[in-house]
Amino acid sequence: MKGTDVLLGLQWGDEGKGKVVDVLTPNYDVIARFQGGPNAGHTLEFDGIKHVLHTIPSGIFHSKALNLIGNGVVIDPVIFNQEINKLKKYKIDLKNKLLISKKAHIILPTHRLLDATSEASKGKLKIGSTLKGIGPTYMDKTGRNGIRIGDLLRKDWKIRYDLLTKKHLKMLSFFDVNIEFNLQKLENEFFDSLDTLKKCKIVDSEEYLNQAQKDGKKILAEGAQGSLLDVDFGTYPYVTSSNTTAAGACTGLGIAPNKIKEVFGVFKAYCTRVGSGPFPTEIKNDYGKKMAAVGNEFGSTTGRARRCGWIDLIALKYSIEINGVTQLMMMKGDVLSGFDKIKICIGYVQNNKKIDFFPYNLDDQNTKPIFIEMDGWDEDLTKIKNQNEFPDKFKDYFKFLEKELQVPIKIISVGPDRNQTIHVD
Repeated sequence: MKGTDVLLGLQWGDEGKGKVVDVLTPNYDVIARFQGGPNAGHTLEFDGIKHVLHTIPSGIFHSKALNLIGNGVVIDPVIFNQEINKLKKYKIDLKNKLLISKKAHIILPTHRLLDATSEASKGKLKIGSTLKGIGPTYMDKTGRNGIRIGDLLRKDWKIRYDLLTKKHLKMLSFFDVNIEFNLQKLENEFFDSLDTLKKCKIVDSEEYLNQAQKDGKKILAEGAQGSLLDVDFGTYPYVTSSNTTAAGACTGLGIAPNKIKEVFGVFKAYCTRVGSGPFPTEIKNDYGKKMAAVGNEFGSTTGRARRCGWIDLIALKYSIEINGVTQLMMMKGDVLSGFDKIKICIGYVQNNKKIDFFPYNLDDQNTKPIFIEMDGWDEDLTKIKNQNEFPDKFKDYFKFLEKELQVPIKIISVGPDRNQTIHVD
């Protein structure tokens, strides 16, 4: 069916969205990123090579699909330039295959400084920011002070830049934190990188996408981070600064809600989280360390170790509900091989009361998970080529999840490579 499908993460990010987009891209004409910025780290692996994308959509390695960076994305010219340079050796026709929205906002050097200073000033209350300047950029966007990609085409854009930078430097003085920086060096790198941006196709993206829909093109909207990091519906304040849910695809691309067809929800067979914030099912013993080691759970953007925990069905049901998920994709099923018992969270105890919904006041002190246990499996899943080869206990596991979540699991990943992807009937 022609139209727009949405793909997003259902946990705290790092679910494996980039890999799924890469696998699905042959079915689409346009891959459109709708929110976030270089705080995203979408990892793709094929032909023995690992690729990490931060701003560029995950369909860029396919010759057929156009890739569009939507208005809801914030772009750091320096990081974008680095991404482009890394892609040069693959002979990708970036000039014709990559489009950028005029309405996407630009991350300035002082946005990054504000991010670092603000986080440092919080001390023990820090939220675990990636320090990429994402939050301050979105603050300027909503404060109507931001600079957009389209502004680079204006004669007065440098005046606008200087005024905003001056404002940021004044704001830095309000924080009781001393961050050393060389603004001149940062600006030199920033301005040098703008040439790469200006060479790209800069378009009125909402007009382009709506025309593409009228022409019968099939569009996949690619989200970043995860639903539990949504600024409205996530574990606030330990969230990102954008709407990571399906609604964000509409505001981040200019696509009407009634044009959305399928909503693909991506989740891990367990849970991870980077940085601070509540995590009821976190494993703080050797099981957690084993999970992190086998799953290579280190942030692709920051390099920070991810916190690991058992799967949380209450959180997953919540994400499915607020996104209207129609199909599920389960990643990293192979990581759970070798665990004798696997726990599944089916509820919480909060203030001595059992609850079966995702509460406003989720916190690790007053919210305890209710677990059930299932038998684990020892078989190596990484060599499996079709669903008939799955061990019985692994089948029991994902079939139980499917029944509880009441949404079909259509893809199961058993390794990082695009070939380690099993389509399930």
